[in-house]
Amino acid sequence: MIRPHRTHPLWFAYLLHRFSGLGLALFLPAHFYVLSLALNEPQKLDSFLRFADNPLVKIAEFGLVFLLAVHVFGGLRLMALEFLPWSPWQKTLAASAAAGAFLVAGTFFLQAV
Repeated sequence: MIRPHRTHPLWFAYLLHRFSGLGLALFLPAHFYVLSLALNEPQKLDSFLRFADNPLVKIAEFGLVFLLAVHVFGGLRLMALEFLPWSPWQKTLAASAAAGAFLVAGTFFLQAV
């Protein structure tokens, strides 16, 4: 049984915002570990940076930047919901947030390749 509110486009915006936050939270410990390598074990950091030149890692970085951009733009959309008067443009704002996130992540990816 499908609930009607779960077919609404803003439900998908909510899910994307929630999953992007979860993905970023899971990435954060790994990021801190790599930063600690710069301070404590520079040889391992050099090895990791060579690994990071792999094209699959670049694609994963694109996904990470996309998650970050989606989360930022989705958060801005939610702040607009909280602080601005209600507007029938909420679906447009959600689509604009996703498009802006893809633009930011795509620009990052093109510079990384």
